[in-house]
Amino acid sequence: MADSLKVKVVSADRIIWEGEATNVVARTTEGDVGILPGHSPMLSVLAPSACEVVSVDGTREVFAVDGGFVSVAAGEVSVLSEFATLGRELSVSDAEKLLAEAEAMLNDADPDNDEQARTMHNRATAQLKAAHRAA
Repeated sequence: MADSLKVKVVSADRIIWEGEATNVVARTTEGDVGILPGHSPMLSVLAPSACEVVSVDGTREVFAVDGGFVSVAAGEVSVLSEFATLGRELSVSDAEKLLAEAEAMLNDADPDNDEQARTMHNRATAQLKAAHRAA
């Protein structure tokens, strides 16, 4: 189908979503990017946030990603992230609790937990954004 994109959203442990879409919106380290059929090839670094995919049937899917990459080539879009989950599988209240825990870890003076706290914070921030958008 010339008016669609083949999209795959992949985390480290599974394929989160795969299908035909009319557009994809992702937040990169350079800003938001909208991808439509015919988009030029690109490879960008994802920022922790929520990505959106509109399937050919008009269904909007939202995903939390904690970083990673988005690539576009020959009508195919790949969203690759160590952590990704569907926004509809998240609740705002659970994401807020995770974010509060992550912020408490970041405020902890223990430098041994710094990397883990930043990872947890990025994931919680992305989950909260995705939960809000999916609601």
